[in-house]
Amino acid sequence: MRLPHLPRFAAIALAAITAALPAAADPLAKEMFGAMRLPAATKPAVHGTYSKGCFEGGLAVAADGPNWQAMRLSRNRRWGHPEMISLLERFSRDAVKDGWPGLLLGDISQPRGGPMLSGHASHQLGLDADVWFLPMPNRRLTAAEREKMEFVSLLKPNSLHVDDRKWTPTHAALLKRAASYPNVERVLVHPGIKKKLCDTVRGDRSWLGKVRPIWGHDSHFHIRIGCPAGSPGCKRQEAVPRGDGCDQSLAWWFTEEPWRPAKTPPVRARDVMRLSALPKACHAVLNAQEPVSEAAVTVTGSGTRMIAQSGTAAAPIAANAFFATPEQSIPIPFPRPQN
Repeated sequence: MRLPHLPRFAAIALAAITAALPAAADPLAKEMFGAMRLPAATKPAVHGTYSKGCFEGGLAVAADGPNWQAMRLSRNRRWGHPEMISLLERFSRDAVKDGWPGLLLGDISQPRGGPMLSGHASHQLGLDADVWFLPMPNRRLTAAEREKMEFVSLLKPNSLHVDDRKWTPTHAALLKRAASYPNVERVLVHPGIKKKLCDTVRGDRSWLGKVRPIWGHDSHFHIRIGCPAGSPGCKRQEAVPRGDGCDQSLAWWFTEEPWRPAKTPPVRARDVMRLSALPKACHAVLNAQEPVSEAAVTVTGSGTRMIAQSGTAAAPIAANAFFATPEQSIPIPFPRPQN
C-alpha cells in the first residue's frame, strides 16, 4: 500500500487509515515509512536495529550549512537523530581544519527512519550518514546539480585498487577525522580504500580498526554512530574486532569469493519487510504527531539554532546510486554480486 503525500497532520490521517484496514492487513514497512514527510514530534529515541527499526524526534540538516551542502534533496533523506546531526555539523567544521573545503552530504535517513523505498538496507535509525569523497565546491550548487552530479570513484577502472591520481593525503585525513569521534563505531569504505590506508598510514594506526571494508563505497563513505542515550530500545551492533583490520579479513576481499555472483538474485529484506516485523514502538512512531513545519526541526549549523524555511522537501524518488549496506555486523563473509 503506497500512501499519497501526507499533509501537516499526517499522524491523524495515518491512524484513520490504519484503523480502517482489516485486522489481517500487514502493509510493507517501506511504504508506510516512505510516505512520511516530517518526523515524529516527540522526544528523540531509537528503536530496533540499523536494518530493522525506526526513530523519533529527528532533525533535518539544512540543505546548505557553513561547511556542507546536502545532495539529492528530492529523496527527503536529510533526517537523523539529533546526535547524528550534531556530529555532522562538528565533522564539517573539523574537516575544514584538515584541509577539506567542506562536506557533500548524501543520505542520512527518512524523517522517521524505517526501511527505505529504494537503496539502503540500513540507514533506518537516523544513526547512519553518507559523505561523498568529492570535496565541496567553492560555490553553492543548484538544485538540479545536486540531483544530477555524478559520483567519482576513487578506484582505477575495472579494479579493486585506488587510483593514485585521485587519492590524496587529505582523503586519509578526512577518514581519520571521521573515525576519531568516540560515538562513531564504524566508517565503511570500499576494500580498495581500506587497503590504501593500510599500506600508507604511518604512526598512529589505532583508528584504522573502525574503518571497515564493504561492497561499493568507492565514491562515498558511510559513518555509523552507536546507540544514543535515552534509547533503551536501540539494539547495539557487535564491536569491531581488535587491531587495525589490515589482516586476513581484509585479504579476503581480494579473492574471488566476495565478488562471485549469486546463483539466484538476492531478496532485499527492505522490499519484503512487513510492518509487523519492526519493533512495536515503530507503530507508535508512525502515528505520532508531526511538527508544525520542517523549519521547526531544521538545523543550520549555528550551534543548534533553528531557522525558518519555506516549504518542505520534495518526495523521495526511486533512484538511489548508493549501495545498500549489509544487515548484520560488518563485514559479513558471504557472496554478493558486484553491482
